Amino acid sequence: MSIHIFGIRHHGPGSARSLLQALDKLEPDIILVEGPPDAADILPLLTDAEMKPPVAILLYVPEDLKKAVYYPFAIFSPEWQAINYGLKRSIAVRFMDLPQSHRLAIKVSEEELPTNEAEEKELTEEEVQQLTSIRHDPLSWLAQAAGYQDGERWWEHMIEHRRDSTDVFEAVLEAMTALRSSEIAEKSTTSQHIENCREAFMRQTIRAAQKEGFEKIAVVCGAWHAPALKDLGTTKAAKEDAALIKALPKVKISATWIPWTYGRLSYFSGYGAGISSPGWYQHLWATQNQSSTEVAIYWMTKVASLLRAEDLDVSPAHIIEAVRLAEALSALRERYLPGLEEMNEAIQTVFCFGSDLPLQLISRKLIIGEQLGQIPEKAPMVPLQQDLIREQKRLRLPAEAVEKDIDLDLRKEIDLNKSHLLHRLSLLGIKWGQTQESHNKKGTFHELWKLEWHPDFSIQIIEKGVWGNTIVDAANSYISDKASKADSLAELTELVSDTLLADLPNAVNKVLASLQEKAALATDVVHLMQALPPLANVVRYGNVRKTDLESVRHIIDELIPRICIGLPKACSSLDETAAENMYNQLVTVNQTISLLQIAEHTKFWRSTLKQLSDQRNLHGLIAGRCCRLLYESQEIDNEQVAIYMNLALSSANVPTQVAAWVEGFLKDSGLLLIHDLRLWEILDNWISSLKEDMFINILPLLRRTFSTFPTPERRQMGELAKKGSIVSKSSQSKTDLDQTRAETILPVLAQLLDLSF
Repeated sequence: MSIHIFGIRHHGPGSARSLLQALDKLEPDIILVEGPPDAADILPLLTDAEMKPPVAILLYVPEDLKKAVYYPFAIFSPEWQAINYGLKRSIAVRFMDLPQSHRLAIKVSEEELPTNEAEEKELTEEEVQQLTSIRHDPLSWLAQAAGYQDGERWWEHMIEHRRDSTDVFEAVLEAMTALRSSEIAEKSTTSQHIENCREAFMRQTIRAAQKEGFEKIAVVCGAWHAPALKDLGTTKAAKEDAALIKALPKVKISATWIPWTYGRLSYFSGYGAGISSPGWYQHLWATQNQSSTEVAIYWMTKVASLLRAEDLDVSPAHIIEAVRLAEALSALRERYLPGLEEMNEAIQTVFCFGSDLPLQLISRKLIIGEQLGQIPEKAPMVPLQQDLIREQKRLRLPAEAVEKDIDLDLRKEIDLNKSHLLHRLSLLGIKWGQTQESHNKKGTFHELWKLEWHPDFSIQIIEKGVWGNTIVDAANSYISDKASKADSLAELTELVSDTLLADLPNAVNKVLASLQEKAALATDVVHLMQALPPLANVVRYGNVRKTDLESVRHIIDELIPRICIGLPKACSSLDETAAENMYNQLVTVNQTISLLQIAEHTKFWRSTLKQLSDQRNLHGLIAGRCCRLLYESQEIDNEQVAIYMNLALSSANVPTQVAAWVEGFLKDSGLLLIHDLRLWEILDNWISSLKEDMFINILPLLRRTFSTFPTPERRQMGELAKKGSIVSKSSQSKTDLDQTRAETILPVLAQLLDLSF
């Protein structure tokens, strides 16, 4: 009976290759792998033909879905290769890590778990930092001893680039034993308690395999744990391990497989056992039987193809020179084959001409990679997951890890159904797609989306599975519940719009019922004004989606009269902040009513604007904008505008109030002043009449208003101001000359001057 410890680095192609060679040589009768025993039932699915890594085991607590954990695997992960090796040869394969049924049951943090306080107090702050560093990243200490600055680069050069497995695992075991036996690493802290439990369970699993009579036991574990599993100790040690595990709490766990991505496999995603270059490791695994030159050639060819796809000039000559440079750098550094560091230096020099910008693209698409795995349909899934997969296949909308832009033509049935699915998922909180603004496409039937699938969506789908077994049922139930709990009118109106876009008629009826109830009780005019635009957009653009809009129109017919009736009172006695907010709401509602093009509502609204324009003690910002809106809708003409401006700019009014009126009237467009010189003269005379101290106080307000004008308008106004009021008066006199009346006084003038005509 023999126990063989293979200390590996998670997700290392060199470790995987060396491990397979070692297993072929050993021919074990059982393989114990560091992993969750909770996933034993789904382990055989690993060899299914439909299973394509990267994938992950998802373990979660059904009663509390926030408690979940992932175990990712790539094709080059040693654990994946070890399990695959055993299952295909009918060798017993088991996970041996501490079950997540214990780990997820621990409600307190690891720092709060019991330990030997006497030993912990002996540690200095510097020793605690060193101990944390050793346990978290032991490779960095080995790399530092070997003269490397990066532990990952050291492991890559020493292990991943190896083409043979001679004594590699013995060397790793010896190195980790030295690290663990150091003076600092021997000491204990509270955070080490859970690690002790893990290693105790691993030893118990090995002992159980021995009792079952297995002769050749292969143990595949993280390199750090290898020394702790080599010596199982005495019977007393076994009892201590059993007692340590027995004291742990336990909770029910469910397990399944989910697709994973290389982006989530990298440590940039926050994954504790992540690697910096999954795509590069995939390349090393795929070319493990190739020569060092072929490894470099194939990688440089991938890089060249990527850059050409981005319209960057890369020729075969560039590839040849880059390979030669990478190999030269590798030879100078006495390395077996060019590593990622040498490759990147050669790429930056030859392909990028020294620039590091293209390297960012290469890093994202090749070094990290955008590959998304696939799981078999027979994998355990909640009904909601199964329905989503069916919909994705039916609509030919596969989940992809890469960002992808799609343009949906809502006049086409399949595109409309895709839009419904994406909107339903968004309502459920699964943001697979984000809508984008359309700048080049014309027509309301276009809908642009940016899609990107994240593995985290799997747990979100499981979480939303309580609302229904299909996407439609779950969305209907979820939105109906959300509508019943909504507090604000604006929230409900936005929910109406989103629900209609998702084509959920059952939920729409409940949301509209809640909206009508809230709207009937609402007394705040601002809330009513905020509720109107989303509903108007639904009515305006809903026809292309073939939705029933009568109920929405009915609510709009109720909202607009209530807004018009309550607006004059709501606009009285406003301070600067409230006036600014009301100004924005006023403009938005005006645009909304113009969009609806309903004569009755338009007439009521313009009558309200007229009432506001004549209202005394109204904030100048609101009064000025009401006058401008009436002018733009041709409710008042130039003569009436001049009257309003004369009254507003009267010397009897407070200058700051006058400046606010000017801002409200002119904000965003000054064309009216340019084309009507009478208004320009009124404004010019008012400014000229201001005293110096008052002019200085008002100047910032006026500058703020004029800064909103486009540059050509400001230039024309500057030219008018440069010419002065004489031009304005002469132009005005020419415009106002009455030829008939002037001719009637000519005879009288002739007699007075003794002239004959």
